[in-house]
Amino acid sequence: MSAVFASLIPTFLIIATGWLCRVTNFVSEQQWWGLERATYVIFFPALIIDTLSRADLSSVPVLGVGGALVGAILLMSGLMLALRPLLERYASIDGPSFTSIFQGATRWNTFVALAVAGSLFGQRGIALIAVAIAAMVPLLNLLAFYVFIRFAGRPRQSPWEILRSFLTNPFIWSCAVGLLLNLLVPPLPKPIAGYIDLLGRASLAAGLLIVGAGLDIRRLAKPGFPHALATACKLFLMPVLAVTFAYYAGVRGNDILVTIIAASVPSAAAGYVLARQMGGNAPLMAEILTLQTLLALGSMPLMISLLG
Repeated sequence: MSAVFASLIPTFLIIATGWLCRVTNFVSEQQWWGLERATYVIFFPALIIDTLSRADLSSVPVLGVGGALVGAILLMSGLMLALRPLLERYASIDGPSFTSIFQGATRWNTFVALAVAGSLFGQRGIALIAVAIAAMVPLLNLLAFYVFIRFAGRPRQSPWEILRSFLTNPFIWSCAVGLLLNLLVPPLPKPIAGYIDLLGRASLAAGLLIVGAGLDIRRLAKPGFPHALATACKLFLMPVLAVTFAYYAGVRGNDILVTIIAASVPSAAAGYVLARQMGGNAPLMAEILTLQTLLALGSMPLMISLLG
């Protein structure tokens, strides 16, 4: 437990630094937008490419960890979709609000997972999170696109528009490039590898600062049932599902702890941007993100201790 806290405290201190920079206007909104854009399009893809291209995937349980996380996501998504009629009938939750609950229950904050797993387990932790990225990111984006098109009330997109949005997503193409380099290409020349490595290192601190900048404590004045549902599903039910699948897949030891970390992190700040762009309930998404990020400081060590 003390090791988990020791790795989480620096992570949340960086998040708090981002929040302070925003509320004091030390960094302006336009500057945050530029940092977010650079992190989303340059820094984070570089980290994914560098991590996946150099990861010794033969030494980690790719199918066990990746399959467990995919299974947990699919089961959680099915549960949310099954609850949709009941939420509309008995809780008056409309389509746009449902998209925020769905994202809050299924998406994951890759930045926090990388920071915690790397701090606790070094390169093996990073390699396993790379497996999680390759397994979860394409699936989660595909599910999110479906839910927004189905429930957000936006005009239906053509199959070509959906495919184009999916393929141009930096999280998608960087996974493909990293895996391709890992499987098909000899080691990159040192200057190129060093360039990608330096860009990737910038992503962790920048990403955590952005998460902090997106927090709005005032939005938590009146949390309700949608907030509680999304938070309980993401911070508590998701890791239980993931560790169950991982255990029956033969994953053990520190590898199962990394699986718990990947499943128990709060939802992704990118979900708020997606909600704004695709007609979801963006204020509700921001509230869910804020609540989950604050509670994760206690829930992640608890879940790692109990399930590990």
